[in-house]
Amino acid sequence: MSEEIDTAAQAAEAAPAKPARGVRKTRRGVVVSKSGDRSVVVQGERRLPHPVYGKVVRRFKKYHCDDAKNECKVGDTVEIVECRPLSKTKRWRVSAKIAEAK
Repeated sequence: MSEEIDTAAQAAEAAPAKPARGVRKTRRGVVVSKSGDRSVVVQGERRLPHPVYGKVVRRFKKYHCDDAKNECKVGDTVEIVECRPLSKTKRWRVSAKIAEAK
């Protein structure tokens, strides 16, 4: 019986304490709207070649983000990181302010 307890204790010691979190997506964009308290809308841009003509085309997407410090203004360049759902549309939060609005 003591052997069973020893093997269980060794198995518990060998197992990691907590599994590592997954890597979260990060994006960079410009604040286009200050939509309420602690909320901003950030417009991200990606550039990719047109599938037929090869010209570089700009594609835009808007992200609804949580601004915990309530410091972002329209025109600021920010870095956002994905997080758990905070509301119906908010799935991102502002992690850093990169540049002030001009």
